[in-house]
Amino acid sequence: MPNWFNRLTGGRDNTPAERKDFAGHSVLSLSQLGAATWSNRGFASLVNQGFAKNPVVYRCVRLIAEAANRVPLVIEENGRRVDEHPLAALLGRPNGRQSGGEMLEAVFAYLQTAGNAYLQAGVVDGEVKALFCLRPDRMRVVAGGDGWPVAYDYTAGGKTMRLRQDTLPVPDVLHMALFHPLDDHYGMGPLEAAQTSLDIHNAAGQWNKALLDNAARPSGALVYSVAGGNLTAEQFERLKTELEQGFSGASNAGRPMVLEGGLDWKTIALSPRDMDFIEAKNAAARDIALAFGVPPMLLGIPGDNTYANMAEANRALWRQTLIPLVLRVAEDMSNWLSPAFGGAVIKANFDGVEALAEDRAALWSRVGSAEFLSDAEKRAMLGISA
Repeated sequence: MPNWFNRLTGGRDNTPAERKDFAGHSVLSLSQLGAATWSNRGFASLVNQGFAKNPVVYRCVRLIAEAANRVPLVIEENGRRVDEHPLAALLGRPNGRQSGGEMLEAVFAYLQTAGNAYLQAGVVDGEVKALFCLRPDRMRVVAGGDGWPVAYDYTAGGKTMRLRQDTLPVPDVLHMALFHPLDDHYGMGPLEAAQTSLDIHNAAGQWNKALLDNAARPSGALVYSVAGGNLTAEQFERLKTELEQGFSGASNAGRPMVLEGGLDWKTIALSPRDMDFIEAKNAAARDIALAFGVPPMLLGIPGDNTYANMAEANRALWRQTLIPLVLRVAEDMSNWLSPAFGGAVIKANFDGVEALAEDRAALWSRVGSAEFLSDAEKRAMLGISA
């Protein structure tokens, strides 16, 4: 009765068109690990490999941008908070396409991915009437003779527009940049610092996908050892094709392989357990979170994920990452827009942040129990207008 291998080889009575004798020699191949392959360091490459394809980076950026955007920005004049003010209206509705929250969310996200964020002022009749957030990859610094920026070129749709810094009542562009030790003008974002860990994490995901695609066919060799002969080229191609179609891929996972006629399977690959790539992937995810200043447990990365640790991690996120970021953006925007609005300043109001309620209550308790302070002094320490 014909079997699978007989059908493949055309029967044992057929003489192969070509035979190669094995003289008993052994071939030993030695190879070294090649150089690692890293993604490009440009903004577009990092965003495509990170924010668009890596869930850890995506969640870090979204977590920081959305949480920071929850902090309201208030207006103060002469040390007193004012609710009705043209600057407050501008921040609430900066342009016809975005709300204030959408614009600030883009600012925070660009700072995390590019290390730079740009706001353009729309001036009409000498008054700032609109604010626009510009893409960092389209901006180019135009330096003056002293090395300081005198303008910015914004390129979009094949056209370049020059935005000058000597305009009134405010410069055309506000450039916010995170510190970069080797660049005089452009900042360095957390995504760039996390590039190595990002590539490791993505490579581990690709390994996982390849493992699923080849679930029932571990890397190895199918050995044919009948009478010391070899398969013809046609038989070899037919065997390889049938093996790939019938026993590879996730849909064929677990399908039994019946070997006859001198065929034997020799596994030659390291198992995932040997490579321990899961732990390497988790370690890379923790390094990515570290670069963004996000506690790993808030991202679901395996570790000390207890309720007490989660609460403390949430406070640490606010204290070490979000508060400094929000204060920086608010101060930069205030210094930029204040001359156009009679010296009014922009302040971040953290009173409504739930994660800081315990810290706020402790501050109120300490200040309230200080009997040597007057009521006015206490209100000033708590940031309350008289």
